[in-house]
Amino acid sequence: MSLPQVPTAGLLRACLALSGLSGATGVICLALSAHAGSTALLGTAGQMLLAHAPLFLGVGILSQIRRIKFLPVVAACLTLGLILFSGDLISRSFFEQRFFPMSAPIGGLLIILAWLTLALSALRVKPK
Repeated sequence: MSLPQVPTAGLLRACLALSGLSGATGVICLALSAHAGSTALLGTAGQMLLAHAPLFLGVGILSQIRRIKFLPVVAACLTLGLILFSGDLISRSFFEQRFFPMSAPIGGLLIILAWLTLALSALRVKPK
C-alpha cells in the first residue's frame, strides 16, 4: 500500500533554497572572518545566518504537514531581516559602508518579529 502523493508546497521549495543559501553564506562569512583578518562584524553575520538556516528548514517542513496561516509571514520576515541585518554587517566589513542608516536594527527587529509570529502561529495550527 502506497501513501498518497502530496504536492510539494512552494513554501517548502523556497525555504529549502533559503536554508541552503543562509547556511552556505554563513559558513563563507565565518571562514573569511577566520582567515582574511576581517572585522568581528563578518563573524557575527555568519553566526546569524547559520543560526537561522535550520529555521527556514523547519518552516518549510511544517508547511507540508500542517496548515499554519502565518508561515509565509515568518519566512518573509526572516528573509528580509537576515538580508538587512547580515547584509549590513557584511557591507560594513568589506566596504566600510552601511546599506542605509538603521538597516541592521530594522533587520534584527524583523528577525524577532519572525520568531514571535512563529510562536503565535501555535494558536492557529490545523491539520492538512
